[in-house]
Amino acid sequence: MPALNISVNELDKYLDKEIGTTGWMEITQGRITKFAEATGDFQWIHVDVERAKSEMPDGKTIAHGYLVLSLVPQFFDSLISISGLRYGLNYGLNKVRFTSPVQAGSRVRATMKLLETDHRKDNTMLATFQVVMSREGQERPVMLAEMLVLLAPAG
Repeated sequence: MPALNISVNELDKYLDKEIGTTGWMEITQGRITKFAEATGDFQWIHVDVERAKSEMPDGKTIAHGYLVLSLVPQFFDSLISISGLRYGLNYGLNKVRFTSPVQAGSRVRATMKLLETDHRKDNTMLATFQVVMSREGQERPVMLAEMLVLLAPAG
């Protein structure tokens, strides 16, 4: 159940406010390997556990940056539900930065903030959310992104 249930007409009330922070999610080696299989990215730093033991800091593989990014929709849905919509579409990203690696076995979570709403002539709204992904036990974020969502109100 999302932490915040609001109408699309109320979204502007949350401008420049934090929407919330998700619970922790463990990034397992199994998840990393499945992501490699899905994307064809088998770089050893992600999938070669034995080599990582001797060649990587702390002896662990690291998650693909795009794996971390792919968690954003799931985290978004756990934080906010917007009612009164015909549809909502992923409109893309303004910027993404992978600022620190996510080692296998670590836990991550996301904090989201509504940065901007652009009310368009076609009665849609383009909402920009800041997403800060952090790793448990580490002060520095692992990912910073601006996510765009196109919202079409019902009616």
